[in-house]
Amino acid sequence: MEGAWVHRILWVVAAMTAVAGLVWVVVGVVVPAVSEGPAREPGECQPRDTRVTAPYAVTGYWVIPRADPCVTRRMVEAVHQIGGDTLITFGPRFDAGEPGPGFAGCVVDGRHCAEAPGRRVRHVYTYTTSEEFGPGLLRCQGLDRRVEAGERVFYRVSLAASCDDPVHDLVLISTDGDGLGNLMSEAAAYGMKVFPGLPAASQEPGKTWEPDHDHTAALTAFTGRVLADYRARFGGSAAFAGVYQSFELAMRDRAPGDPIIELYAAQHATVAATLPGRTILVSPYIDARRGRGFPPEQAGDGLADLARTRAGAPMAVAVQDGRGTGKVPVHGPHERDAKVEPRLVPVVGDVSNAQAYYGATRDYIAAAARRVPPGVELWVNIEGFEPSPVDGECGRVDPLPLRGRTTKSRLDRQVMAAGTHAQKIISYGWDPFFTCQARYDTPSLADDIASGWQEPIVVSAVRKDMNGQAGILVEGHNLRGGTLRFEPEGVTVGQGWYGRGRLESAWVPYTPSAPWTAITVTNGAGESSTTPYVMP
Repeated sequence: MEGAWVHRILWVVAAMTAVAGLVWVVVGVVVPAVSEGPAREPGECQPRDTRVTAPYAVTGYWVIPRADPCVTRRMVEAVHQIGGDTLITFGPRFDAGEPGPGFAGCVVDGRHCAEAPGRRVRHVYTYTTSEEFGPGLLRCQGLDRRVEAGERVFYRVSLAASCDDPVHDLVLISTDGDGLGNLMSEAAAYGMKVFPGLPAASQEPGKTWEPDHDHTAALTAFTGRVLADYRARFGGSAAFAGVYQSFELAMRDRAPGDPIIELYAAQHATVAATLPGRTILVSPYIDARRGRGFPPEQAGDGLADLARTRAGAPMAVAVQDGRGTGKVPVHGPHERDAKVEPRLVPVVGDVSNAQAYYGATRDYIAAAARRVPPGVELWVNIEGFEPSPVDGECGRVDPLPLRGRTTKSRLDRQVMAAGTHAQKIISYGWDPFFTCQARYDTPSLADDIASGWQEPIVVSAVRKDMNGQAGILVEGHNLRGGTLRFEPEGVTVGQGWYGRGRLESAWVPYTPSAPWTAITVTNGAGESSTTPYVMP
């Protein structure tokens, strides 16, 4: 996804419904601006619509907690309507730097919150979030405080093992409201699950891709406090599924003493101890670029390394497919020597897939699937954006690099590349990539999914005999009741059998004769797959 960038994102998003307001134009990217307005009570929001009207293959999305409960309700409803059942948030950065201007309003007894008379303050951390905490977060009377200042709420929290300790590390928390609480409430009402982001580690100065282990002990102490608060506030909610590990790593073979693996082990042990039975979600990235990335064989070792950090807790490993950033292509095996897709040229050059990349998404997912241990589920995180925008296309306007909006057919290809191995497919991220509009009267990506959700997607095709007859068995989504067309033979065959498990299956009595056979499914609803599936 976006590594360190995601912890300082300033989104400009487009609402699913028409929104009156200004239109921002930034380097050719047009996104309607949304103003949430003054805070409202949940009772003032429109009634919920809990129907699932367009169930797509992607069932989870990264979202941004919003302080306005009505904005939250509309967002959750929109995700739910296209089949989403899982919401994930990034954890804010546990920042070891000096408190910035955003903490100027944190004042206790006439002094800035960073000052604690009568106690020696060793270090002050800051944490900017969109959630409000319960009283259990405040343990040291007089020292731990909740401060209301205008539209923001601040907390001062000591991380000392004992309130009587002479030396204290303090965390100053700033929040604009209870966005996470709103998200949990709405998710529960829609029967959905939420994975709040763990506090993200401070970064090593000059090496932002690594955690600064000088502050890991403080981070794990603070993580324990936050998770204990979650246990108190959300422990009885069916929506609280677990937590998301916000610090990213590459899913490749890790050396002994790897600093990110050490961070994972420390923070995940805290999760397992504080929230027993809750799932830890991690989303490692893969990079297939020659000279910068790594070959598919390392993906299995990387998955095994990070799975060992789970401290006995259930874990879901949602591998980032890399297509959005251009780090990994989603082509089929017959396209190794073809030119890279035009939108990947700015990333790797105008060369062939084989010249640019070690392999495609399906190669890395298959390698990871061979190393999944008990207690771990393999998910796939398909990146729902393009490496850069083109003229007239909406997308992300801040932070750099700019990212563009992709298409529903491109998402279909990413689902195809995930194959049969993914127990769940999720996507980064809902705002702005699925909601932005180039103009107020053009559809968003979510709109395109809603109109095309019935289009079949084949994720696997194999030769299989049935009742002594040779044929082809395909697996995927929305296959029922139609025909399979085989190219280059130009033959269309009706389904002879259909079944439904985790994926739908359809069998036809046919034996292909070409070295490569492209399969297009047309289902009983008359919808055809947007991209043929090619089998050897």
